[in-house]
Amino acid sequence: GIIRPRIPANLIATYDRNVDARRQLLAMSPVRDTLPAWRIIPTAPADELLNLYHEAEAATGVGWNYLAAINLVETRFGSIAGLSTAGAQGPMQFMPATWARWGHGDVHDPRHAIYGAARYLAASGAAEGRVDDAVFAYNRDNRYVRAVNLYAGLLARTPLLFRALYHWQVYYRSAAGDLL
Repeated sequence: GIIRPRIPANLIATYDRNVDARRQLLAMSPVRDTLPAWRIIPTAPADELLNLYHEAEAATGVGWNYLAAINLVETRFGSIAGLSTAGAQGPMQFMPATWARWGHGDVHDPRHAIYGAARYLAASGAAEGRVDDAVFAYNRDNRYVRAVNLYAGLLARTPLLFRALYHWQVYYRSAAGDLL
């Protein structure tokens, strides 16, 4: 590649983990001819999201970094509004039946969604240290688990990275090319 040789040595591991996570997620998503019925909306402020992740961690034992990684992967921290191709909704992308069991309140509200995700992940094994099992229960694809683990690991090592990830723009891969 053109870029990797230009990355400072102390940032290569971070770069490689970001690229690997993105490749895992791209491998899960087929290129589509039509755009989804999504809207890009303002997300909750970064400090508010961080507080919610930490509060949910204190309440459930699920690491804040996993909640943030899932929120990043699912909707770019709530900036993508609309149903997923599978019918999931809200900033943490809940299927209706899962929300009915683990959610309380409005699936589109960041606080309710983050706490719902934390409860679901805790009940799926994360609270006992079986984070991979819990993330797999959230989305039954090993590539998803790897991507979430990569982002969560980066956030755990460098919490300030959240600020950079928070400001990522939304790109959509379509048959017509990548769209911003």
